[in-house]
Amino acid sequence: MSDAKIGLKHPITPHLWFDKEAKEAAEFYCSVFPDSKITSATTLHDTPSGDCDLVSFNVWGHPFMSISAGPIFKLNPSISFMVNFDPSREKNAREMIDEVWNKLSDGGTALMALDKYPFSERYGWIQDKFGVSWQLILTNPDGEPRPAIIPSLLFVGSNCGKAEKAREFYLSVFRNTEPGALVHYPPSPESDNEKLVMFSDFMLENTWFTAMDSPLEHAFQFNEAISLLIHCETQEEIDYYWEKLSYLPEAEQCGWLKDKYGVSWQISPAVLDEMMSKGTPEQRNRVTQSFMKMKKFDIAELQAAFLGK
Repeated sequence: MSDAKIGLKHPITPHLWFDKEAKEAAEFYCSVFPDSKITSATTLHDTPSGDCDLVSFNVWGHPFMSISAGPIFKLNPSISFMVNFDPSREKNAREMIDEVWNKLSDGGTALMALDKYPFSERYGWIQDKFGVSWQLILTNPDGEPRPAIIPSLLFVGSNCGKAEKAREFYLSVFRNTEPGALVHYPPSPESDNEKLVMFSDFMLENTWFTAMDSPLEHAFQFNEAISLLIHCETQEEIDYYWEKLSYLPEAEQCGWLKDKYGVSWQISPAVLDEMMSKGTPEQRNRVTQSFMKMKKFDIAELQAAFLGK
């Protein structure tokens, strides 16, 4: 396939899996962060998890999706969301970071206290009451500007030491990319941590990510609770990303796959969103029953189901 034929128009969307709290969590995040709103909400009927709420929303301008589909997967900090409070963008950035921290602290758990650190005048890492993790940072305004919300990948355990290779892999798969920063741990006589990534960021299809290794012990790994959704315009794009990213055949289901690092992706046709948001209840149900039988999505079959053919 030629590079010219792959050109995504949509950002990569984080998809959050909840037991029953998809709507409640989306409403909460829209109340916590500025420039946030729910853009659509629908219910999928007769799935293996029963009736599932599916919610699309923006958090500080960044698209998210969430689903209530039962207690199958548990959220953990392997994928968190970096929140940049940039004084050059928000004059009251320091007051904002404290206000957001206080709201997320209600029922949440601090993973790193909101405090001054060598890398930032104000930083804190918190897991909120729904289990989603946020890294709040007062950004250095002298640095290159970054979006307010950035998904952040933490490579731990058997994945520790793979952040740089993963970064290179993702940059090779996607076409519209920018490498960004890459910083290793400083040399130490006690360890060889200088081979590990202390911080990196990179852009894939207009979506910035951060990635780092952690040599500490963590009782979690990447799982399906947070997946990354790629909206594809054509079947050719779906086929391309499926071939490039899918690593575990047993994880392929309903447009979901896992890559070689255990990160879950959803390769989904953009037209599916339109079907589910604008279709009649009967059309949505036919489409749902159609895609529940699929591994890789087939746009023609979904369109036939939508039209009742």
